[in-house]
Order: sequence, then structure tokens, then C-alpha cells
Amino acid sequence: MIELLIHYIAPLMFVGLIIFMVIGYPAAFSLAAVGLFFGFLAIELGLIAPDFLGNLTYQLFSVLSNELLLAIPFFTFMGVILERCGLAEDLLEGFGQLFGGVRGGLSYAVILVGAVLGAITGTVAASVIAMGLISLPIMMKYGYDTRHATGVIAASGTITQLIPPSLVLIVLADQLQKSPGDMYIGATGASIVQVLLFMAWVFILSIIRPEAVPALPPEARTLRGWPLYRKCIRGMVPSLALIFVVLGTIFLGLATPTEAGAMGVVGAMLLAWMNGRLTWPLVYQGMDSTMRLTAMVVWILLGARVFSLVFQGVGGGHWIEEMLTSLPGGVVGFLIFVNIFIFLMAFFLDFFEIAFIIVPLLAPAASALGIDLIWFGVMICANMQTSFMHPPFGFALFYLRGIVPRSQVATKDIYLGAIPWLVLQLILVGLLIAFPEMVTFFLDKDVVQDLDNIHILVPGNDAGGTGLDTAPSFGLDSPPKF
Repeated sequence: MIELLIHYIAPLMFVGLIIFMVIGYPAAFSLAAVGLFFGFLAIELGLIAPDFLGNLTYQLFSVLSNELLLAIPFFTFMGVILERCGLAEDLLEGFGQLFGGVRGGLSYAVILVGAVLGAITGTVAASVIAMGLISLPIMMKYGYDTRHATGVIAASGTITQLIPPSLVLIVLADQLQKSPGDMYIGATGASIVQVLLFMAWVFILSIIRPEAVPALPPEARTLRGWPLYRKCIRGMVPSLALIFVVLGTIFLGLATPTEAGAMGVVGAMLLAWMNGRLTWPLVYQGMDSTMRLTAMVVWILLGARVFSLVFQGVGGGHWIEEMLTSLPGGVVGFLIFVNIFIFLMAFFLDFFEIAFIIVPLLAPAASALGIDLIWFGVMICANMQTSFMHPPFGFALFYLRGIVPRSQVATKDIYLGAIPWLVLQLILVGLLIAFPEMVTFFLDKDVVQDLDNIHILVPGNDAGGTGLDTAPSFGLDSPPKF
């Protein structure tokens, strides 16, 4: 019995964690409790030395001293401020008037505004709540199908998870030990394709079910010509300015994600002040929401480090790697398993828990199979979008349920309305596997030089003199990259 326990202690740790999570015990304390229990058990069984747990001090300190994680409170606070500063209203009104004359025009507006807000705030809650409060009453007023309206609002807010500067991308970069800037650049192509997929579905729906997405009547389109374009410009200019401050500085290498988040907070507060909405209650509410989310993330990460240390100590890392790398089908089989596993886990775990618990277990196997970890992280992020749209536990659906009266929209309609958009998110995952260039094309390529074709000319004596005036040539078509 003891030998059997020693042999299977790593799988038992994983099963114990799943049991705690299914019961509903908080993730942070489940991770720490399972890790410590099996840590003491492993010491009694002689699998690890007693002083092995002393490494916890360094592991926990590395979490608290990680400057990259400072980006989380900055982006969260910025999202809360922007949610109430009037920017979403300006954007939705301008784009709604611009596309209102075509079937599905309001849906196109919601998708585009969701993408813009995602590129500014980086938080799903801010996008879903803002657009739900503003656009859903208008869509219902002009005859949009209830399930489609709730689905497009939830999905367009969920795009935020994939569009830089997403908090999930920051966490994935930290867990995969990759540059957040590279993760942002790699996610750019995938996020554009996701937006196009959403818009393509609206176009298809406008053909097969035009009554579900009617055009706005002429009397509702009050802005035309220059006033309309001026309205759109008024909403877009502050948005583009904030996008440059947050993303442009990261892509150009002028700022880290943490520094860009701090500048984004300043820009969001300036925008709220310009719209006359910067009040102390707003700032206090923003700080309160930021404190709660940041505390949750840090506690989950601390618990995950306790679990991970013991899990690696008892050989869990080797067990996971051997199991995943020996799957039939090689890389393809591994990717199919990973995506099905994450999709199922998303029914029970939120995206932070998946990133902190599941991803560190998968990364070594992916690296051993020669998979680009930036591409792997973007693919996982695209899959983790579904955690917001899963009935019945999707957080985007919870946000909508919280702001929409039950007398107007039934919970069943919110859940059923999410299904087409959930399928579109899974289609994106398939496209990323089939066409990895969607991610890798935007990343810097290493310069590969054929060493056999390098000719080094050393200055020497010649018939005309000492040869000291002859400059060395390395025979390269382009300067070597160091």
C-alpha cells in the first residue's frame, strides 16, 4: 500500500485538487492546503527532504516581488474608470449611427466598440457591463432578437481577453516565462481574426434571419454627413490616443506593460475629468474593485506556487510531461488533448485559475515537443475565452444577468444566445492550429546565417603597400545580428 501511494502520489495530488475545486472551496486555499498536506506526506514517505519546503520562502517572495504583476492593478483601475467616463457612450452612439442603416448595424457597432474598449481597458467586466447598460436597451427597442443581442454583447466584451493589453496575456507571459510584449504582438493577428469572425456571423445572420437584426428606421438615424463623422471622430480620437499610450509604447519598446498601465490610468482619469465624471466616489469604487481583484490574483498565485513546488518535488512534472508527450498523434494529439482539457476545465475554473494551475503543468511538455510557447500561449488564451461564455458559469453571462432585469430578459435566453459565439471562439482555436502564422508572422524572426558562406578578409601586405589602409570585410549580405 505504501509503495502504491509513493508511486501515484503526483496523480493523487491532482485528483485531490480537482475534488476541492468541484466542492467549491476557494481556489487559493485549495491549492495551498493540498500542496502542504501532500508536502508533509511526502516528507513522511521519504520522497522529499524536510528542508525542501524551505524553498517556499523564495517562491512566495518571487511572487510578491514580481514587477510584471503590477500591471494587473493598473489595467483593472483603468478599466473601471473608463467604464464610467462616457467613452463607451460616445463610441456606441457614433458607430451605431454610422452602421445603423444596414441590417445588423447595431451588432457591428457593438463588436467594434468592444474591440476598441478591449484595446484600452484589458478587462472583460468593464466592457460587458458598459455595453450591456448602453446598447442592450437600444437593441431591444428596435426589434433585435433577444438571444442575439445578449450574445453579441457578451462575446464582444469577451474579445477583451484576447486583445492586448489583456490581463490574461500578462499572466500567461509570466507563467510561460516569455516577454509580455511578444505575447501582445503574437495575439494581434488572432484578435483581428476573432473580430472578423464575429462580424461575418452577423452578416450571415442578416441574410438568413433578417428579422433578427433589423436596420434602424430613418427617424432613428438623426446624424448624417459631417455631424455624423464628427461624432465618430470625437469618440475615436481619445480611444486611439489611449491605445497608443498603452499599446504603442509597449510595441515600440518605450515602456513595459506595468509602465504603460500606469500611463493608461493617468489617461483614463484625464478623459473622465474632460467629460465631467471624475468624482471621488468613482475613484473610490475603482480602487475598491482593483483591490479585490488584485488580492484574489495574488492569493491564487501564492497558493499555486505552494502546490507547484510540492508537485514538482514528488515528480509530478515528469509524470505530466511523459503522459502528454506520449499521446498518440504527436504534436497534433497533444494540442487536441490540451484544448479539450482546457475547454472542460473552463466549466469549473475561471481564467486566472486555469493560467496559474493548468498552464505551468502543460508548458514543459509543449516545450519538449518543440512548440513555440508564444503561439501556445495565444492559442490557450483563445480557448480560455470560452470560460466567460460557458453556460451556466460564464462570467460574461453573470455580468449580463446582473445588469439586465429578469422581467425583460430570461436567463435561458442569455445562455442560449451565447452558444453561437462560443462556437466562433472554438473556430478561432482551430484556425490558430491550422495556421500558426496568425501568431508567428508578427513576431521578430531570428536571422539565420549559413556559416559556410562567411568569408573573412584579413588586411595584409600587397603590392601597393602595407595593406593597413584596407578595411576588413566579413563577406555578409547584411550586417551580422548579435
